[in-house]
Amino acid sequence: MHEEFGTPRTKDEKVESLIHQYVDGGLHRRDLIRRLARLTGGTAAAMAALETAGLAQVPVPACADDVRVAENDPAIEWKDVAYPSEAGSTQALLAWPRGLRDPQPAVMVVHENRGLVEHIRDVTRRMAKAGFVALGVDLLSRQGGTGAFADDTERTRAYGRTVQAERYNDMYSGIEYLQKQEMVVWDRIGAIGFCAGGGNIFYGVFNQMPLQAAVPFYGTPPNPLPNPAEVTTPLLCVFSETDTRQAAVIPGLVQSLISAKVTFGVHLYKGTGHGFHNDTGAIYNKPAACDAWAKSVEFLNAHLRAPR
Repeated sequence: MHEEFGTPRTKDEKVESLIHQYVDGGLHRRDLIRRLARLTGGTAAAMAALETAGLAQVPVPACADDVRVAENDPAIEWKDVAYPSEAGSTQALLAWPRGLRDPQPAVMVVHENRGLVEHIRDVTRRMAKAGFVALGVDLLSRQGGTGAFADDTERTRAYGRTVQAERYNDMYSGIEYLQKQEMVVWDRIGAIGFCAGGGNIFYGVFNQMPLQAAVPFYGTPPNPLPNPAEVTTPLLCVFSETDTRQAAVIPGLVQSLISAKVTFGVHLYKGTGHGFHNDTGAIYNKPAACDAWAKSVEFLNAHLRAPR
């Protein structure tokens, strides 16, 4: 069976991988069409593949200047870190609100299948600006780290060489690292993840990762779902309408979370596609992205800052 983010082998898997890179901002549309045409046998077949994926029309990109957080933003501080893990060490970006006087809840930010790229570093800084201590983990650390690869194609291939158990361990070690930071309330740690990162969060939540709240964006839950009795983490699950493969898991996921008796929410954003939150990608949907982000921060605040 082909793992969702493993190395593509069949033509269909290679087409899906290229489209996924485009949606995540790793390919320009012109490069995507050129490579699809070479793979499928011509431009007409390439356009048919795009139409099937719901990407036939060129979207008008929305201005994202009001959501990005620059490295020199005066509201935050940050540094690159390496924390102890099973592999020896895992690379990460640690960001926090400038001028902290008291410990704050923390949020781990889990990237897509391209590693800790600039977009996810930006999202980590956004979380710090929202008032949390934020840790953007680099799950390519065992492959040499995101910076060791020349482009998104190589980073995606590197991610395909990672395995779930190792990713789980590196995330778990990230939580332990945050628990030891003086600026963090040790038992108020959440997570937010996108695409493959959302899937890693689902896997963690269903396997007793010590999170007090989690927000997976268009992630794939484990299949089959483990025993819901093990789930204790409140979840806000974000999905997109045209991502039919992910939307198909919602009924089973909802039933499982009901059985788990945990607080959860599910938002499916109409008219959006997989990756709609990524403002560097091809199908960024600013209204949906802004709404989902606001709901995510509200959810994390509600569960990580709730009175004891």
